[in-house]
Amino acid sequence: MVLKFIKEIIFFLMTMVGTLGNISVSVNYMFSWWGGPERKPIHLILIHLAFANIIILLAKGLPKTIAAFGLRNFLDDIGCKIIVYLERVARGVSICTSSLLIVVQAIIISPRASGWRRLRPKSAWHIFPFFSFFWMLNSLISMNLIYSITSINLNMSQLKSEDNYCYFMLESQKTKWIVLPFMVLRDAVFQGAMGGASGYMVSLLHKHHQHVLYLQKAKLLYRTPPELRAAQSVLLLMFCFLFFYWTDCAFSLFVSLSLQHDSLMVNIQEFLVLGYATFSPLVLIHRDGLLAACWHAQWEKLRKCVSHLSVQ
Repeated sequence: MVLKFIKEIIFFLMTMVGTLGNISVSVNYMFSWWGGPERKPIHLILIHLAFANIIILLAKGLPKTIAAFGLRNFLDDIGCKIIVYLERVARGVSICTSSLLIVVQAIIISPRASGWRRLRPKSAWHIFPFFSFFWMLNSLISMNLIYSITSINLNMSQLKSEDNYCYFMLESQKTKWIVLPFMVLRDAVFQGAMGGASGYMVSLLHKHHQHVLYLQKAKLLYRTPPELRAAQSVLLLMFCFLFFYWTDCAFSLFVSLSLQHDSLMVNIQEFLVLGYATFSPLVLIHRDGLLAACWHAQWEKLRKCVSHLSVQ
């Protein structure tokens, strides 16, 4: 009972904190997008990443939280297919968007003489085709879930793994060998691009750090450009992603190869699925002070509006 209660609280907190955090990040960058002097591609990518994370949390975390509290099954067969399919597609989109974020940030901070500088998006609107491609790609890769997901209320004799409300049915080997290579190829390509871009960014930040040390020794004042501060935040976001992704892979492999059903390992693996969607907005909020900036801006607008009304 104690472990079940702890599971309920953790699912609830991760879902609520992650959802509120992603909403805060998306709202802040929407204000920056529409009210700022310049519409930056990075802001648009972060809004899209927060949107994908919200879908993951609502599709994966909310049913889990409701099920953990022992409430009535509210999902039929179609509802299960939609919820699980949306969660899997959004998770793939989150991987692709994280990779795009790091690549674009690496291009932005690249030196003017670098050839990568020519790939810099001339307008934030040039990012939209990538978003469409990510959703179409992951929708096609996850099509098998429409046939392999069923509700708990249906025939359970063929079911493979428990998910409280929804179940994964046994798939044919042919289907597995069609879907699995595409998933592995997607992750390899986008994580390869992520690793290359992050390594390039680390080298640029190291050179910048050496330059700052030189200026400090020469007692010259130097302020870090906002692009480099943003790059540091993006790198922290990448480390957060890699930690949760590879830890989730390790636990999933252990659970799949385990001869005995270990409920503790299964629960940890389920928490890890929500980890990146929950903690990535907290990384941005802590690093960039998003909440403080957002609330300060809104308070200033409200104060000006009230003062204007009082004068009238």
